[in-house]
Amino acid sequence: MRGLCCQRFKIQFFLFCILHFASCIFIYPALARTVHDVHFKNTDHELNVYKIYGAEKGKTLMVIGGIQGDEPGGYTTADLYADMALKRGNLIVVPRANFLSIIEHKRQINNDMNRRFQPPYTKEYYEDRVVDILKDLIGQSDYLLNLHEGSGFFRKEWISDLKNPMRFGQSIIADTDVYSSKKSDKDIKLGDIARKIIETVNKNIEDPEYHFNFNNHRTFEKDTKHAEQRRSATYYAISTHEIPAFGIETSKEIKDLETKVRFQTMVVNASMEEFDIIPENPKIALDPPRLKYLAVNVNNTQNFIVQNGESIRVKKGDSVKISNVEANYERGLSVDFVGVGTLNDIQKDFEINAPTLVVVKKDGFKCGEIHIIPSSEPRHIQSDAQYGAAGRKSSAARFKYLVMEINSKKIVLSEGEHLNIIKGDIIKILDAVVDGVREKDIKVNFLGFVGDKTKNTGEDRGYKIHTANDLWVKYSKDGKGREYQVLINYKDKKIGEVVVAIEEPRMDYIVIKHGNGIKRWCSNNEVITIPANETLEVVDVKTNIYGNIGVKINLNNGKTSESVSQIIRLDKGSNNEAEIVVSREGIVMGRTVIKINDPLARADGVDKNFFKP
Repeated sequence: MRGLCCQRFKIQFFLFCILHFASCIFIYPALARTVHDVHFKNTDHELNVYKIYGAEKGKTLMVIGGIQGDEPGGYTTADLYADMALKRGNLIVVPRANFLSIIEHKRQINNDMNRRFQPPYTKEYYEDRVVDILKDLIGQSDYLLNLHEGSGFFRKEWISDLKNPMRFGQSIIADTDVYSSKKSDKDIKLGDIARKIIETVNKNIEDPEYHFNFNNHRTFEKDTKHAEQRRSATYYAISTHEIPAFGIETSKEIKDLETKVRFQTMVVNASMEEFDIIPENPKIALDPPRLKYLAVNVNNTQNFIVQNGESIRVKKGDSVKISNVEANYERGLSVDFVGVGTLNDIQKDFEINAPTLVVVKKDGFKCGEIHIIPSSEPRHIQSDAQYGAAGRKSSAARFKYLVMEINSKKIVLSEGEHLNIIKGDIIKILDAVVDGVREKDIKVNFLGFVGDKTKNTGEDRGYKIHTANDLWVKYSKDGKGREYQVLINYKDKKIGEVVVAIEEPRMDYIVIKHGNGIKRWCSNNEVITIPANETLEVVDVKTNIYGNIGVKINLNNGKTSESVSQIIRLDKGSNNEAEIVVSREGIVMGRTVIKINDPLARADGVDKNFFKP
C-alpha cells in the first residue's frame, strides 16, 4: 500500500513538473516579448513603436523621444530602451516621434508636433497623423515621459539670463503639482513623484550646476506663463487620461551628447524604479554611426552590394532602388537620393539619367554615401578614388558638425563654437559632417598639430592629440598656446571652423586625513607640520579637471600614485621635510609641504595648526 501511494506521488509530482515546465514555456514567453509596430512605412516620417512586455505583469510606462528634431539627447536616450528586456511591467517606446524633423535637425517642419495634442488641428499635415497614434498609445499607458532638451538651466529664482524660472534645462516638468482626478476622486501628486525621482538622480550627479529641479508649469491655472503647454503631450495625458506625465529636460548648454544621454537615462531609470518597472538587461551603447553597405537593386532584376564611398555605374534610364541599409545601428536610418525624391527614399525607384549622390544618415547625422553614375559601360561597382570629382554633379559644401572626443567622451560642435578643455586632455577628431560633397574631398586640419609627421597632408581626423605635448604654440591662434583653430576644408577652401580653448591645469586644494581620522584641506604651497612616524592619507584632490583624469600624486621619495588615495608615512630619522606634488602629464599643478615636528619639542607632540578647519 505504501509503495502504491509512493508510486502515485511520483506520478503526481511528474505531472506537476510537466505542467510547471509548460507554464514556463507557454505563459511567461507570452508575457515577456517585444512587439514592433511600424506606421507610415518607408516615408520620411516613418513611426516605429516598440511595446515591451515584462515576464511579470505590472504598470506601463510610455517613453517618447524626438518629438522635436533638434533635441538629440531625447531621441538618442529613448532609442536605448527599445532593446530592453523587462522582468516586471511594460514599456511603450517611441524613439523618434518626429523622424522628418530629426533628419532635418529642425524643431518642426509644418507645425510643432508637441503643440498638436489639442484642437484646432487638421489631417493635412503628417504631424497630426502621427499625434493621433501617440494619443492612442498614451491611452494604453499608466505613465508618460516625454524626453526633451531645454534652453539654459531652470532655477526657481532669477540668477542670470541662462539661470531663471523661464528656462527649461535640467528640470522635470509637470502641468501641476497636484491633479484632482475626476474619474477616481483621488489626487495625483505629480510634484511628489517628480521630487522623489529628482532626489534619487541628484545623488549621482556630482556637479550641483547640473542637478535637476521640479518645474511646475501650473498649466491649469489662468495666470500660467506656459499656456501653450495646454496643447502638449503631457497636458493631454493628465487631463484626458489622468495619468502622471512629465517632460524631462536636459540643458542645451551641455554640449557633450553622452553627458546629456546619461542624465536622461538616470531620470528614466529612476522613474522605472519608482513605477515598479524592473529591467532584465538594459543595453547602453553610443558608437559613432557608420554605414557598412547598401543593397542596391537595378531594374528589379539585379542586386548589388555597394560599400560606403563606392560608386556604381548603371545604364542611362535604369531604375535604381536602395532595398536595404546595413550599418552599426538598426534604427534612425534614412536614405536620400540628393536632388530627387524626399528626405527618406529607401525602397523607392528612381530613373537615373544624371550622376546622383545617395547619402545615408542616422538621426540626421551623415554616416555614409555612394554615387550612382549613368554610363554606356556595363554595370559595375568601382571605388570612390576611381570615380573622381568630374563624374558627378557639384553642389555647395555646407559644414554642419564636427564630432570630437575629449578623454573618450564624444561631443558635437557646430560652426564657430569654442571647445573648452584643460591642458593635458586627450582629444580626437572623429568626423566632420558636411552636406553636398563627397566625404573624401573634405579635410579637417588642427592648426598646430601634425598627425603624420612623415607626410603632413593637413588631415588630422583619427589621431589622438595630447594637448600637453603634441601642440606647437607658435601656430596657436593667439600665439600663446591658449587657442587653436580647427579648420574644415573642402578642396583646400575653408568652409568651417571651431576653436579649441585650452586652460592650464590647476590644483585648488588637497584633502588629507591624519592617522586619528581628522581631515583637513591644504591649499597650494601650504606648509603643515606633523609628528614623526604619523600616517597621512591624501583622500581627495580638487582640481579644474573633470573627474581628475590623468592627475597624479608624487611624493619626494619618487613614488607616484595614479589614484587619489595615497598613504604617506614620514620617519623622523630619514628627513625633516617632505613634499606632495600634484601633477598631470608632467605639468605641476600644486604642492603641499609636510614638516616633521620633533615630539620632544612639544608636550603633546602635535602641531595644533594641523587640526584647524
